[in-house]
Amino acid sequence: MEARDAALGAQPLRLRAERRRYGEDVVKGVLALCALISVATTVGIVVALLEPSIEFFREVSPLDFFGGTEWAATFTPARFGVLPLVAGTLAVTAWACLVCMPLGLGAAIFLSEYAGPRVRRILKPALETLAGIPTVVYGFFALTFFTPLLGDVGIEVGTFNVLSAGLVMGVMLIPTVASISEDAMAAVPQDLRDGAFGLGASRLQVSTRIVVPAAISGIVASYVLAISRAIGETMIVLIAAGGIAQITADPRDPMQTMTAFIAATGIGDVPTGSIAYKTIFAVGLTLFVFTLAMNVVAIRLVRKYREIYE
Repeated sequence: MEARDAALGAQPLRLRAERRRYGEDVVKGVLALCALISVATTVGIVVALLEPSIEFFREVSPLDFFGGTEWAATFTPARFGVLPLVAGTLAVTAWACLVCMPLGLGAAIFLSEYAGPRVRRILKPALETLAGIPTVVYGFFALTFFTPLLGDVGIEVGTFNVLSAGLVMGVMLIPTVASISEDAMAAVPQDLRDGAFGLGASRLQVSTRIVVPAAISGIVASYVLAISRAIGETMIVLIAAGGIAQITADPRDPMQTMTAFIAATGIGDVPTGSIAYKTIFAVGLTLFVFTLAMNVVAIRLVRKYREIYE
């Protein structure tokens, strides 16, 4: 008896279901299918962009495309320097980040560390309502309300300008930063806060020196998502930023972004198969690679500074 017990004790204990659960298999299959659909969609986008882009670069030198400072794809003579579109995209994104990053993080700190349960139940859904407003509404808001408002406060801007489009886009992105950052702060263990309070720290010190550093990976993720949305935004920049592809440091001037060019050129006025038509795919591929590289760098940063709690 003792020998048998010793032999049984030496065997590893294995837990398994008494019978096969087909419902779980179905759920696993559905989840795997969802993952495969997302991967297949990405691959399909790359394939759809790649072939016309290769044809485009057979006619236009990549050095002229990526190094040129003049863009006039639909004019004669045509010029295909994409840098003005890249500059316009970065300019609008920068102004949007100046609004959404500090205001979104401030809103997240207030919701997580200062607001009571009742205030949070009211304020967070109200804040997230901004994310549900169609972007075309933001575009007309920037054009018809915010641009004249800038003139009223003494900032002379044209009808179309980067400043108005970027600031309104930043307002649109505040809920994205606030919601994800607040969720990351809520996941910080309460013991860290209690320990800091026990050492005599104020609520502001706990919020900025304990909670924010502990939730930095989630905050960085919210920033990356906001930047990606800003780079890929179309309607606001198409309506409010203008359609002049130029490189300028003055945000009061109009500029054209990559997404605005794609939307404006793809409405059907350009003959299919022409070199101007193929620029849509070349610019789209550039935007895709640009966004992919930014996300790869961001993922490395998130993994480097991620805090894991047990």
